Amino acid sequence: MEWNIKKFTDLSNKEMYELLKARVDVFVVEQNCPYPELDNLDQQSIHYFLKVDGEIAANVRLLPKGLKYEEAASIGRVLVVEKFRGNGFAHEIMKRAIRFIEDEWNEECIKIQAQEYLNDFYGSHGFDRISDTYLEDGIPHIDMLRKRN
Repeated sequence: MEWNIKKFTDLSNKEMYELLKARVDVFVVEQNCPYPELDNLDQQSIHYFLKVDGEIAANVRLLPKGLKYEEAASIGRVLVVEKFRGNGFAHEIMKRAIRFIEDEWNEECIKIQAQEYLNDFYGSHGFDRISDTYLEDGIPHIDMLRKRN
């Protein structure tokens, strides 16, 4: 297992392709949801990912305060590739992402846009629901906020 945390400009072409492929495979193909995956936020984000035997297994995108939300940093594009699910990688990468934002960026709040069915998963990481359910690309979503303890 190899944990990686890189700025966009530090990703190799191969790594960027692998990350985008994993995101499209999960969010577009698996969820049968055509949407604009390339949203012009990758370039200013931190990409935190896990490789297992040279393959992308899990990924999150860390967005600094002011990029997506004026009031808080954010975590997005949270995924575990299907063949690597059931190993606890989702919880581990979330813990690492939260720790990075709080320790490296010294942020007090993290705001996320979550698929509604993941409310309990994110709740287990200290996120509280702060919105009603709304549709984003035809999928029920909620906004959630985590405040540093």
